[in-house]
Formats: sequence, structure tokens, C-alpha cells
Amino acid sequence: MSGARRTNRPRVRERSATNPLVDLADRIVACERCPRLRAYCEEIARVKRRAFRDEPYWGRPVPAFGDPVARLLILGLAPAAHGANRTGRMFTGDSSRSWLYETLHEFGWASQPTSTRRDDGLRLRGAYVTASARCAPPGNRPTPVELANCRPYLVEEIALLSRVRVVLCLGRIAFDTYLRSLDDLAAPWPKPRPAFRHGGVWRSASARQPVLVALYHPSRQNTNTGRLTPAMWRRVFARCRALVDESG
Repeated sequence: MSGARRTNRPRVRERSATNPLVDLADRIVACERCPRLRAYCEEIARVKRRAFRDEPYWGRPVPAFGDPVARLLILGLAPAAHGANRTGRMFTGDSSRSWLYETLHEFGWASQPTSTRRDDGLRLRGAYVTASARCAPPGNRPTPVELANCRPYLVEEIALLSRVRVVLCLGRIAFDTYLRSLDDLAAPWPKPRPAFRHGGVWRSASARQPVLVALYHPSRQNTNTGRLTPAMWRRVFARCRALVDESG
């Protein structure tokens, strides 16, 4: 299948044989836990979209991207079929890339405001970008079982990214996935359990637990309808910047 079995491996910052985040990324790329998602991603990579017919598609699970000593963790939903499933980098190749990486650059977390492909020179400083599902799902809707299959990877990332002070969840699914990951880690949270709302900020009962922030996902459904505006998006990132800086 064209592009679906390429042997080039994703780049993770500070790549090393002893870097556990690199080992985790390799395991994610090789994952076969969800047959429906694997078949869909490989079919998309074979057929392609006309605009990208001359480009190789990644067509595999997409690893996270960012700084191993990040203080901000950004959690999205899943790769887009012709976005990250094509480029192999989270939030790269579709309309959401300009929302995320332009803002990360504005607030000092990215080396450049654009993200077009894995080898475009972009580096994140103090931020890490991951997702609830690592394979592009049909209709952007992973099933509960598929989300549960993928969640152990997020749990492992949370444990490895010990310097994170703020977790920003893009959308309700990411928000719920993060809280379930905390349950898996037996991490304390106040009762009642937080409920998603755009711009919400929650602090754990433990001072060591990162602050949780919620934001609408920059999907076309939200941005084209005005449910999420650039001003709304930027305000939440400004709050995240302040929270990270306040954490020392």
C-alpha cells in the first residue's frame, strides 16, 4: 500500500536508545490493537486525496510530539485522515495546524508558527502535544473500546512527563480521556468530578497534580460556525501561559 508501510521512523526530540519517550513512540507506531482503525488508516494512505496524490502518506499510528521536559501538555482527539495520518505529526496537515502552532509560537512554546511535515524544523519548547487516539478514526469518531485500547499510552506519557504543570484538553473526549487516565493512575481529584466547559480551570486536591484546563477543539465544526473564535482560543492559551509561569 502506497505510504502505509514506509520504514522511516518518527522523530521525537532528544532521540536516544535510552529515552523512554522514544521507546513509547516506537511502540505506538507499531500498534495493531484496533483492526478497524488500522484498516481505515491504511486505506486512506492507499487511496489518498487528490490534492496529496503525489505525497507519501504516513498511514500508521501517530506518536506524540514535543519537549520531554514540557510544562504544558496538550491533549487532542485523534489524527485527521488527511492531516496527521498523512504527515505523521500531530495537528499537522489540516486546518487545525494554524490554530495550534501559530498560538504556541506566539506564546513562546514553538520555534516557528507553521507545521507542514515532520522534517520542517519545528521544535516545541516546554510543550508536548498528544491525542486520545493515535489512529485516524472514520468520521473523527473513535469508539469507546478504541479509546480504551489507546489510553494506556497516554497514562504512560503522563507518568513520564513529570514536569507538566498544566494540561490543556481540546474538546470533551480529550477531557474525559484525561480524567480516566488519572483514574488509572489513582491520581486524586476533587469531588464532584469536573464536567467539561470551554475555558474551565480545575485544580486537584494534590499540589503535585497539574492544573486542568478545557478548550473547544479547533475542528471545522467549531471554527466555521463561530462556536470557537480566535479570540476565545487565544484567551485560553494566555491563561495557560500565566498558569505555567505561576507554577515556577
